[in-house]
Amino acid sequence: MSDWKPKRFWTESAVVDAEGGFTVELDGRRVKTPAKAGLIVPTQAMAQEIAAEWDAQEKEVDPTTMPFTRSANAAIDKVQHQHAEVADMLADYGDSDLLCYRATHPQELQHRQAELWDPALDWAAEALAARLLPVAGVLHQPQNASALQELRQRAHDFNDFQLAAFHDLVSLSGSLVLGFAATADWRSAEDIWQISRLDELWQIEQWGHDDEAHAASEVKRAAFLHAKRFFDLSV
Repeated sequence: MSDWKPKRFWTESAVVDAEGGFTVELDGRRVKTPAKAGLIVPTQAMAQEIAAEWDAQEKEVDPTTMPFTRSANAAIDKVQHQHAEVADMLADYGDSDLLCYRATHPQELQHRQAELWDPALDWAAEALAARLLPVAGVLHQPQNASALQELRQRAHDFNDFQLAAFHDLVSLSGSLVLGFAATADWRSAEDIWQISRLDELWQIEQWGHDDEAHAASEVKRAAFLHAKRFFDLSV
């Protein structure tokens, strides 16, 4: 039974107004989440993306081809019920942010990290009123408490759908700062993703390309780009 997939039972999907936002109907029947809640999303554009995913299903429903539906389900079934916990968990990345832990050698890698990561920290200091400081090595060093509190409050201020997207932006990049940078269009989502992979790209330069690692990275890249798009459609 583990291979069972639901069959397509509808002819067409439609986006309709709903209390609190928009939803998708399949031949007049409203889509529900896995937890049986109404799939109500905040914008018509997001609902249209979800409807397109349902339209694209053929004989069987394949959730792996429906990222907007899955993200909306996560926002409604999970984040909505534990918003504060999710926001706090993501805010905790700030005290050990990827961008703050710098190589002690070689010099070329140090220079590259400074060139690509310092501008992001400078942006956060100006745009988010939160200055995080880089340190040499991997041993934890606490960041300024007021800066961390500012970032924490900003995470709590996101709505459920924004926070669901923000979860992936932060966890995939390993950086709270880069997560915020993506939401604010500091650079393109593609550029921010590449900045987050600086250390991995350095290793590839030193040791060569690995097909399996590249395939895994591409899956994460696609998820990061999707998260940015989902965030943009959340307001």
